[in-house]
Amino acid sequence: QVQLVESGGGLVQPGGSLRLSCAASGSIVSENAMGWYRQAPGNQREWVAHSTRGGSTNYADSVKGRFPVSRDNAKNTVYLQMNSLKPEDPAVYYCNALPNFVNWGPGPPVTVSS
Repeated sequence: QVQLVESGGGLVQPGGSLRLSCAASGSIVSENAMGWYRQAPGNQREWVAHSTRGGSTNYADSVKGRFPVSRDNAKNTVYLQMNSLKPEDPAVYYCNALPNFVNWGPGPPVTVSS
């Protein structure tokens, strides 16, 4: 069970950008993929995007074209660059390993407000 620490959340205006980081205590290339999830108040946790160790990425339709995922294997860190933030994007964001999840961390909240 690796430790995952998300950071980079905060408040941003609609249309703005924010980058989230997920630092792992172990090698992220040991996992098939690293993924990003989010959960808004009153909503279920949903998958947002993921990056495989082979270098491919996949995105939910809601964020496709706006939230590119990248990774730095040497730093054991995966990133979620959130661009063109919309009112439906505020949530607590989490990262995790796919398909074998570890315990969910606290996650950084992302707030979109003018």
